[in-house]
Amino acid sequence: MTSAKLPTSHTLWSPYDTVKDAAESLGITLNDEVAKNLAMDVEYRIHEILENATKFMRHSKRKLLMTSDIEKSLKLLNVEPLYGYDNSQQLNFKEAIVSETGQTLYYVDDQEVDFEKLINQPLPKVPRASTFTAHWLAIEGVQPTIPQNPLLAEIKALPPVSRGAMANSLGGIALSGSSSSAVPDTAKPNNKELEVKPLVKHVLSKESQLYFDKVAETLVSADPAKDHLRGAALNSLRSDPGLHQLVPYFIQYVAEQITNNLANIELLSTMLEVIYSLLSNPTIFLEPYVHALMPCILTLLLAKRIGPQKSAVDTGDEHFAIRDFAASLLQHICNQYGDSYSTLKPRVTRTLLRAFLDPTKPVGTHYGSILGLTNLGEEVVRLILVGNLKIWSTSVLEQIEDAHDRDILLEKVLEALRILKHKADGDMEVDDLSAAEAAKLSARIGTTVALLVLEAPDKKAILDGVFFGEQ
Repeated sequence: MTSAKLPTSHTLWSPYDTVKDAAESLGITLNDEVAKNLAMDVEYRIHEILENATKFMRHSKRKLLMTSDIEKSLKLLNVEPLYGYDNSQQLNFKEAIVSETGQTLYYVDDQEVDFEKLINQPLPKVPRASTFTAHWLAIEGVQPTIPQNPLLAEIKALPPVSRGAMANSLGGIALSGSSSSAVPDTAKPNNKELEVKPLVKHVLSKESQLYFDKVAETLVSADPAKDHLRGAALNSLRSDPGLHQLVPYFIQYVAEQITNNLANIELLSTMLEVIYSLLSNPTIFLEPYVHALMPCILTLLLAKRIGPQKSAVDTGDEHFAIRDFAASLLQHICNQYGDSYSTLKPRVTRTLLRAFLDPTKPVGTHYGSILGLTNLGEEVVRLILVGNLKIWSTSVLEQIEDAHDRDILLEKVLEALRILKHKADGDMEVDDLSAAEAAKLSARIGTTVALLVLEAPDKKAILDGVFFGEQ
C-alpha cells in the first residue's frame, strides 16, 4: 500500500500556494523548497501572534477576538502594528469564487473614495476647548438678571418653598423684628392680585423662630420677675452652638432697639450685653457682621443724649456707664477683627476724631470720643489725641461752662495721657517740673490740660511719655 501524503499545513488555507502567489505578484520566482520553508515560517509567526492575541482576549474577560488584541500582540512581539483598523469599524466581508480551483474566497469590501469630492468637501469645525466661566448666582440674596440665571418668570412659576418664600413655608407667617408684626396673608385685602415678597432670603425652622421670639421678648421685658430669664437668655447667646442663622436677625433687632430706645438706660445696657454675648460665643463666626455691629456701638458711644432728661436733683451721669461699656466693646472688636479688616481701625479713629474736635457736640459725645481714642491703644493716643489736644482745649473745653462736665472730660484726658507712661517710671512722686518743661508741655497739649498734668503726682512720667522719642 502506498502511504498517504502528509499535509504541509494544518490550516484551512494553503501557505505554500499563498507564498507562491505573493511572490509572483511581486515578479519573484521561487522554487518549491524555498516557498515551502518560507510558508512554514509565516505560519509559525501567525500562530504566535494569534496565541498572544488569545491571551489578551482571555485576560480581558472576553470571548470575541478583536483587532485591539492583535494590535497588542504585534506590539508584544516588537512588530509594527497594523493601522487603519479599530473596534468601532464594521467590517463587511464579501464572497468570491475562484474560477480555476472553485474555492470560495472572502474579502473585505473597501469603500471607494472620490478624491475630487473629498478635496472639495468643507473642513469640519474645530472642536472648542473646555473652559470655565464664573458668574454671580446671587448678590446679598438677590439674584441678578444675567443670561446664566433663570428668568424672573421661571422663578415665579416655581413652588413657593423652592424659591424661598417664607410666608408659605411657615404657615403664612413672615419673620420680622418682633412677633407682633407677623401678619397672615389672609388678613390683607385683595390678596388675589397682591404679590407677597418674602422678608427673608432663606427659610428658618419653626424652632429657630420660636427661640428668637422668646429671647427677644425676654430681653425687652421690664418685669423684675423675669430677670433670671434675661440672664438665662444672655447665657444661651454666649454659649449655645447652632445660632448662625439667627445672628443677622439678632444684630438687626439690637440695632432697632438702640435706635428707638435711647432714653431707656436699662434696655441699652441689655442690648450691649447681647452684643457682648455674641462676641463671646466661640461657635459663631461674626466677622461678616462687623460692619453691622459698629454703628450700634458707635451710636451709644457718641450719641448726643442717652437716658432720660436731666432733672434738677439728678445729675444725669448714668449714660457714662453705657459709654464705658460701648468703648470696651469697641476695643474688643478692633483688637479681634482689626487684622481681617485693614480699614476698620482707621475709619473708627477718623469718626472719633471728628466728634472730638466738633465744638457743637455735647459733653457726652466728647466723653465717648476721648474714651474710644484711649481704648484704641497707645499709638492712637500719641498721634491723634495728643496731637489735637491743644486745638480741642481752646475750641471745645473752654466753651463748656459747667465745671462738673469740664472736670469729667479733663479726668478722662488725664487717664489717656497716663497710658503713654513707661512701666519703669511707675507712679513715683518727683519734684516740680522746670519752667522750660512746663512751657514745652503747655505748648504741646494746651494750657488748661497742662495745668492739670502739673498738679498730678506722676507729672514727670506723663511728660516723658508725651515727648517720648523726641530730642
